[in-house]
Amino acid sequence: MADSIKWRHQLLLAKIEASYATDPTLTGSNNAILAKNIELRPMEGEDVSRDLLQAFLSAQATVPAGLHVVISFDTELAGSGAAGTAPAWGVLAIGCGCAETISEDTSVTYSPVSDDEESLYFKYWLGGICHAFAGARGTGVLTISAQGIPTIRWTFTGLFIDPADVTRATGTFTAYQKPLIASKAHTPQFKINDVALTMRSFAFNLGCQVERRLLVPDEKIVIVDRAESIDATVEVTALATFNPFSLAKAQTRVPVTITHGITAGNIVTVNAPTSQVRRPDPATNSQGVAERVIRLTPLSTDSGNDQFSIVLT
Repeated sequence: MADSIKWRHQLLLAKIEASYATDPTLTGSNNAILAKNIELRPMEGEDVSRDLLQAFLSAQATVPAGLHVVISFDTELAGSGAAGTAPAWGVLAIGCGCAETISEDTSVTYSPVSDDEESLYFKYWLGGICHAFAGARGTGVLTISAQGIPTIRWTFTGLFIDPADVTRATGTFTAYQKPLIASKAHTPQFKINDVALTMRSFAFNLGCQVERRLLVPDEKIVIVDRAESIDATVEVTALATFNPFSLAKAQTRVPVTITHGITAGNIVTVNAPTSQVRRPDPATNSQGVAERVIRLTPLSTDSGNDQFSIVLT
């Protein structure tokens, strides 16, 4: 009898495709993703009933159609360890409709694009079973919560490829840096409308609308739209300090910024310079202290593609 496959024997690789849906040759040494909470839906699609005329009562045979793969997983939010060097997870941001701009020895910036988005090729192993999927594009949610490890939750959709028994690659993860807990010491800045607020949690959703276009003869995964959003849980303050009601009523656009990390090479700053304040949620009780979720919508200017940036310095 064959040995059981242990759940911990998982490995994920990802690489930008030079040609859409074509294997760019992934290696464990260069393309391993240090991930957790991996959820693979390996054969999504529809079962099309044949609806044959039968002279008896029976279920109908079906034909699988629209096959695709969906994967979700978390990566830790940290820099590369060197200013001006892209983080190992940067390839994933590129696969979510972001451009990567590198300023040597200074910074790496991820900002939205509206055309010619890159696609990714993935390989995921569970034991010796390899699930490859091509032409993938996705979206992500960046979360920073007090006293927790900041993460990005990624979700990618790709074209289905038959799984196969393949010897699992060996992943190299030295490019990944140790994360820092979100805290007073490590998260020096959080502001809405240039007002420093006491924050419990911050979530920035890339909001990419990913669609599968499985037509004849062209099959592809596309990002057709995006609608970023920010949810921040903060302590309620006097309205003289921060008045979300008046800001929401006036449809005011305000800057939002959060910085995590204090050492060059491991500082991440999320900027959303023109975010519309939405109607605030009711206040809630947390440990006897009033808190409220502030929801914002990052909006672009007339120039476009400037509604947010993720900057690593």
